[in-house]
Amino acid sequence: MTQSSPAWLDATAVEDWMKRVDAVAAMRDLFEAHGKGRVTQPPQVLTLLPDSRGDFITYSGVLPEDGVFGVKVSPYVVTASGGKVTATTMLMSLETGQPLLFCDSLALTTERTAATTALAVDLLARTDAANLTIIGGGPIALAHLLHVLPLRRWRRIRIHSRNISARKQALEASVGELWPVPEIVDDCSLAVADADVVPLCTSSGTPVLSMEHIRPGMLVTSISTNVARAHEIPPEALTRMNVYCDDRSTTPLIAGEMVLATENGWSRDDIRGDLGELSCGEALAPSPERASFFRSMGLGIEDIKMALEILRVSSHAS
Repeated sequence: MTQSSPAWLDATAVEDWMKRVDAVAAMRDLFEAHGKGRVTQPPQVLTLLPDSRGDFITYSGVLPEDGVFGVKVSPYVVTASGGKVTATTMLMSLETGQPLLFCDSLALTTERTAATTALAVDLLARTDAANLTIIGGGPIALAHLLHVLPLRRWRRIRIHSRNISARKQALEASVGELWPVPEIVDDCSLAVADADVVPLCTSSGTPVLSMEHIRPGMLVTSISTNVARAHEIPPEALTRMNVYCDDRSTTPLIAGEMVLATENGWSRDDIRGDLGELSCGEALAPSPERASFFRSMGLGIEDIKMALEILRVSSHAS
């Protein structure tokens, strides 16, 4: 029998199929399996290009119960016109060793990143959390907003980014039909005042929140960017917060604020739980007199799970 050619899905096709996937439910299933040791997640590999021309980050993983190995390759290539990030995910069958799917990963990564944060918010935010502030104004920030929106009875939503004036009109058009209608706020201090949950969704390599912004009971979440040692909160904040991450075996080795904090005496042993442990009810609960911090670096198994869900819905539709 001739092996059929694997499907290739470009960015437009991925975006279309993602609309049929419950991304948060997929991440919940994935991290419950991860917490029970039913997936394989090697550390990500960073390969630097010569002459400071960029890097390639490789994320791989195995979902044995689904019968797939997968890998996402994310290049950051520096050109005369600036840096460019692309990404491609491949799925392979554990039974045949043959490729099953190749797909553009940018939209997929946006959705799984936001869905992973949303799962953390659902597991860590206070049940009475009412005020949400999104820091960032791009597609990842909007994806975070949409995935987090159903999780609590939000009374107030604010959005802030450093270049908010340039994006304000487009943002207002994008979120005007949501309820409660998000308020676009120019000042960061005002945006996070009384916020219960603050997802940081920027590409900044340096803190976007100061120590003065972080208060007891607040949940702050942070994602990754290609900037070396990127950190969206001050590293010293970790000693005063309940710290969680997506994977305790890999994230502390590469998350910028954790690497920097470790150099100044903070220990990865202070992490109260990762997303697998949280999903299985095995993590330490947040201490209410402290703020909480969830750090996501992105795992290969997240990309693989999302690509698998896309493959399933696209196969059933064909």
